[in-house]
Amino acid sequence: MTDVNRPVHRRYPQIRATSGYGDPRIRHTGPGPGAGAEQEPERSSKLSARLALALTVVIGQLWGLTVVVDEWMSGNTGTAWWGAGFLVLSFLVVLGLWVIDPKDR
Repeated sequence: MTDVNRPVHRRYPQIRATSGYGDPRIRHTGPGPGAGAEQEPERSSKLSARLALALTVVIGQLWGLTVVVDEWMSGNTGTAWWGAGFLVLSFLVVLGLWVIDPKDR
């Protein structure tokens, strides 16, 4: 029967007590200085603006869908078709935002 409570160095002899410090197998210890900082602030602001516009359009689409379904259920099919056109147009706006700059994907 294996004793799982024995010391770690007996179970895993390849792990040293230094936890990687000075271990020749470890070459890169992680990201360097400045990791996580924005390297291109102009790109970040452009993407944030595009995201805000897209989220606004999506919220408008959800509102429009509610109105269209309500009108359709009330029997006002003419208004429902105009609302459906609004939904298609707003989808095309978001699609256009996505196509504008392919390198940002």
